Amino acid sequence: MLRIAVPNKGSLSEPASEMLREAGYRQRRDSRELVLADPANDVEFFFLRPRDIALYVGAGTVDAGITGRDLLLDSGAAAEEHLELGFARSTFRFAAPAGEMSEIAQISGKRVATSYPVLVADHLSRRGIPIAGVVRLDGAVETAVKLGVADVIADVVETGTTLRAAGLEIFGEPILRSEAVLVRRSDRAVPAGLEVLTRRLQGVLTARQYVLMDYDIPLTKVEAAVAITPGLESPTVSPLHDRDWAAVRAMVRRDETNAVMDALYDVGARAILVTSIHACRL
Repeated sequence: MLRIAVPNKGSLSEPASEMLREAGYRQRRDSRELVLADPANDVEFFFLRPRDIALYVGAGTVDAGITGRDLLLDSGAAAEEHLELGFARSTFRFAAPAGEMSEIAQISGKRVATSYPVLVADHLSRRGIPIAGVVRLDGAVETAVKLGVADVIADVVETGTTLRAAGLEIFGEPILRSEAVLVRRSDRAVPAGLEVLTRRLQGVLTARQYVLMDYDIPLTKVEAAVAITPGLESPTVSPLHDRDWAAVRAMVRRDETNAVMDALYDVGARAILVTSIHACRL
């Protein structure tokens, strides 16, 4: 039976469970449930603290798990990224009092406060930048400079509003662009059942990113229309009762739907319909 660790709480928890549910796996209905068997799929789920998941995977206690790339790299565990999952995206940046720093080399000899000490220390070490020390904090990192425990902070940045309110500004390139990932142990073969889980999750990702687009088009305009909707491999083109027209079906990126519909209409397509994809295998 494949053992999978799933985040028990936090921003990763609900999206991870929803994705697994869409992939056809049983998921818990009670947040107090910490172990859930899914015998129909030969899988057992363990709901764990997100920061601990990479450690359990690295120790071989579970076969794979869903966590953040940031948490994986900060854990130092013998686990590796297996599949990007496309949610819980975040960016890690350095910030210092406004006007004091403009490039990462200026961090040399400074104290850096962060909730991800291993990640930050490794990032600076790879660039040969020595620092006075990393101050680990579990929350409110942006106040560390004002309180005198650090000179620089490294934290998740979305809009930067919170940092500016604390008198800080972002500088240098991002430390990391993180998102939810499926991880497995790095020094072992792919566990039995993980390939099936991977295909299912990839199917969910594709279904979320694409829609099916159907439309009718005059035969003389088929080539122009197909150039707009080439699909993933090739669109389906079928004859209609009116032999001067054809029906076309293709997968189109969801975020491009309206622009594609406009372009198709301009070349003569009519009866343009868009359908969501619930699941797929490519």
